[in-house]
Amino acid sequence: MENKRTCLYDKHVALGALISPFGGFDMPIQYSDIKDEHLAVRHCCGVFDVSHMGEVTVKGPDAERYVNHIFTNDVRDMPVGKILYGMMLYDNGGTVDDLLVYKMGANDFFIVINAANIDKDWEWMTQHADGFDIEMHNRSDHYGQLAVQGPEAEGVMQEVLQLSCAELTFYTVKTIGDLIVSRTGYTGEDGFEIYGTHEQIRRFWDLLMASGRCKPCGLGCRDTLRFEVGLPLYGDELSADISPIMAGLGFFCKLDKPEFIGKEALVLQKEQGVNKKLVGIELADKAIPRHGYPVLKDGVQVGEVTTGYHTISTDKSVCMALVNSACSALGTPLSIQIRKKVFDGVVVKKKFYDKHYKK
Repeated sequence: MENKRTCLYDKHVALGALISPFGGFDMPIQYSDIKDEHLAVRHCCGVFDVSHMGEVTVKGPDAERYVNHIFTNDVRDMPVGKILYGMMLYDNGGTVDDLLVYKMGANDFFIVINAANIDKDWEWMTQHADGFDIEMHNRSDHYGQLAVQGPEAEGVMQEVLQLSCAELTFYTVKTIGDLIVSRTGYTGEDGFEIYGTHEQIRRFWDLLMASGRCKPCGLGCRDTLRFEVGLPLYGDELSADISPIMAGLGFFCKLDKPEFIGKEALVLQKEQGVNKKLVGIELADKAIPRHGYPVLKDGVQVGEVTTGYHTISTDKSVCMALVNSACSALGTPLSIQIRKKVFDGVVVKKKFYDKHYKK
């Protein structure tokens, strides 16, 4: 089956981007140099095409009850204009997907899902909608999406796109005409995400590129940026086999809620403990640990790397890894097998670089 293309695909080709498959789409991985794009977001402003992401709308008298049923976080006292992060779970506690829930009105929710999971998530959501008085639509093909990220993002939004967003705090949203604009992102920096029609997103991209105020950024540095601040990627740090408890994301699972799919499994995991945990590991040498590389304790494999890099912002060789819980305490010596060599490391916090959000 052919990969899909976003509404900005021809813009990426015109800029000479390296295009590669991701989540069922042909996406730009980099335009110039991943390091330069990464540092532009950390110090100035970068722009990402994230139109591959999926969007689902849920409205109706039972919208809040339905969203609370499929979502680990608690939307019951959520004010309009607020956004929550959380997961959809299988009954056994494994992760269907991690997602953002935007509260647009009293019984009006806008849900953002991962590109690779759009079809699976939609099937899961419709499967579990019986008995709820809601109107739900998969709007993934309608919306394009831009992420404007970095310490200069607010000025770029105002001066280049004429979008006034200074009043938005982290994880809040507003509508501007038929645009949805949120102060969110996946980089650890201040920034905004804009949802609009394909035509609107193409026009904004052109304005941003013509401004000279920001650099086009691909999925390569999107991954290095999110990794440095400890943000998970579905398929690596979360999956059908990795629960939020294993991934250290229990904060986003409100076990005091009356019910949600997978709650019983998470309660058991909290009570009895889990056999695997996600940790950070820092290596003494400048080797690069990659996804799937074995993690060793005293020569015996105790886990494997989920994501690893030599970080651009901190110049360290680090990774996230899923390891036996007995080896997960901070300071535990572990090693990583990289091809035929073994490199010594130690368990550290998963956040390798401090986030910079506008609270």
